[in-house]
Amino acid sequence: MFGSTGVSVSRKRRFDALARLYADDLFRFAVWLCGDRTLADDLVQETFIRAWKALDSLKDVNAAKSWLITILRREFARTFERKVPPLVNIDDVVGLEQVDESPDARLERAQFRDQLMRLEPKYREPLMMQAIMGMSINEIAETMELTDSAVMTRVFRAREQLKDRWKE
Repeated sequence: MFGSTGVSVSRKRRFDALARLYADDLFRFAVWLCGDRTLADDLVQETFIRAWKALDSLKDVNAAKSWLITILRREFARTFERKVPPLVNIDDVVGLEQVDESPDARLERAQFRDQLMRLEPKYREPLMMQAIMGMSINEIAETMELTDSAVMTRVFRAREQLKDRWKE
């Protein structure tokens, strides 16, 4: 029942399963948030440390993704209390590019990214959580501590602003 370290084997397996399942998504989101791969690595590690300590508070495994994203967002906010990370060009963020894209497709993606980054964070963040992380409105609402309708409004407005900007 307990491993050599005194940690419950089932608790360790539960945590390992969560880490394997969500590590890549957390890293992509962290890179998107801070724009720095090294800081993103640190954020994900700190997220998993805090998640390990609080694992028993996770009652619903289906809520694990939004629970981990919430921890990551809070850890990122703590980073600003300690130091301000340098700003990085969004084009350097991995996971958004397609290697085999044509020059036109790369240009269009770059233009889209530029317009996306011009959105206010309160609109950009829920849209990115939905589009990149695949989170539901309810999960985003829990993560951002908003109502479902507030998240739906923000996602709708973000999409409308992007459509308007794309027409220009």
